Amino acid sequence: MVFSSILFMFTYLPVVLFLYYVSPVKWRNPILFVFNMIFYGWGEPVYITLMLVSITINYINGILIGKWRHVDDRKAKTVLVVNVVLNLALLGFFKYYNLLADTLNLVPFINLPELNVTLPIGISFYTFQTMSYPIDVYRGDADVQKNYISFGTFVALFPQLIAGPIVRYKDVADQLGFRASSVDQFSSGVERFMIGVGKKVLLANTIGKLWDVYAASCGDLTFVGSWLGAIAFSLQIYFDFAGYSDMAIGLGRMIGFEFLENFNYPYISKSITEFWRRWHMSLGTWFRDYLYIPLGGNRCGKARQILNITIVWAATGIWHGANWTFLIWGLYYAFWLLLEKTFLLKYLEKSKVLSHVYTIAIVALVWPLFKLEDITLAGQYTSAMLGFGANGFIRSDDVYYLCTYAATIIIGVLASTPMAAKLWRKLPKGFIRVAAPAVILLALVISTAYLVDATYNPFLYFNF
Repeated sequence: MVFSSILFMFTYLPVVLFLYYVSPVKWRNPILFVFNMIFYGWGEPVYITLMLVSITINYINGILIGKWRHVDDRKAKTVLVVNVVLNLALLGFFKYYNLLADTLNLVPFINLPELNVTLPIGISFYTFQTMSYPIDVYRGDADVQKNYISFGTFVALFPQLIAGPIVRYKDVADQLGFRASSVDQFSSGVERFMIGVGKKVLLANTIGKLWDVYAASCGDLTFVGSWLGAIAFSLQIYFDFAGYSDMAIGLGRMIGFEFLENFNYPYISKSITEFWRRWHMSLGTWFRDYLYIPLGGNRCGKARQILNITIVWAATGIWHGANWTFLIWGLYYAFWLLLEKTFLLKYLEKSKVLSHVYTIAIVALVWPLFKLEDITLAGQYTSAMLGFGANGFIRSDDVYYLCTYAATIIIGVLASTPMAAKLWRKLPKGFIRVAAPAVILLALVISTAYLVDATYNPFLYFNF
């Protein structure tokens, strides 16, 4: 496990910021590197070794690729292929060995040993980040990084290490050498960090309790209850992950880094295509640049494009977790994206209301599969949402939970749109300058009180 929220906010972070800013510029990356390792290894010191192995492999191969890229392309390409294989082998073993062993052991005469491999936190994120570096060097999109500490700092940056956003090397390469810092940037980082804390602690955790109620009774759901639970989880996972992304972007600004945005109000989308341009944008960009386009993208005819989209979304699904439900989840989205690319988009454009309802329904319908992981339970839940396996339309418990959580759901729905941000920007600038610190302090006090008092503080993307 990683630091508790209270320990992180009131001990680890202040110490890191103090030492970072009192140190000479040349020592700032080494300081970050050391504290990144402390952060990552706090609960599982053994996996520091795994991360250092990953850093070293990609660092050395990046240098070799840079050395041979203009001299012997064949050697450079060979190193690149070997590097990709090594990265995927590490990720595959630690994340998917148990799944493959359990699956293959169903076949007669196969008896793979049960290793009970535990999943290193954040391995999916930092593996993709390290892989981006040699690829960017080979393509000429980034220069070779000869400083091991600087490269290690990029890989292990604590703000986004365990749950993204996925930061590609070429997006922060210049910032690894020199990072401008200012009071305005730091204060902007604090503000963004507290927005993320509020989303996570006050919204995601609160609405998540309603999802837990319905997730615990998959075989006894009413039609209304199943949708109420699915809507609750839709809001929980959004505020959970978008909140962490806000925290990561804010923390990055506090130490001079500017990370790209990861969410852009996905629940206002009017198609599944638009939804995935707004949700977890760093992952979508990574798969587009490092898998979809190298496979040929849309340049090799319609049939090849369909195959490429299917491959990318199968990979996207299984990237999220070592369970076949994630593969189904990914292929589900591939199906709808292909429908939209083939003919559906032109019909969706005719009605903004219907297209928005369609998008929310398609997304909400599959969130239970994403979370429950057990295919039988997910099937029971989805059947209830479709009306086939529901135990009635509505009952008194549903009315009770709907009334109890109505205000939270309404606030969550409004907060998942740009409305609040637009209203805030329309306020007089003088008022904002005075009110912003007060709002941040209030959010800190309320969130801290909640974290001290509450035992319910899950983080969904720690598992990926």
